[in-house]
Amino acid sequence: MQTWEYKIAYVDYRGRISVEGQESHIGAERKTAFVRHFLDSLGADGWELVSIQPVSPQAAYYVLKRQARAATGATGDEPPAQNI
Repeated sequence: MQTWEYKIAYVDYRGRISVEGQESHIGAERKTAFVRHFLDSLGADGWELVSIQPVSPQAAYYVLKRQARAATGATGDEPPAQNI
């Protein structure tokens, strides 16, 4: 059976993202570019955005998931290695 792990990010569109106690603040870049870079970095680590739950007009919770690391390699569900 496939299992998932989840990550919740609090995104304040006024300039802050908080994930599990670690905060990032928007510098000189545009807010949309900042959020895109944040999501790109999580995507590179296997996280997929599955939901956005608005809290207010200025903030939302972003819900992300990926296959649980403990299940990876233990279930045999991973794709076969490709020879290049």
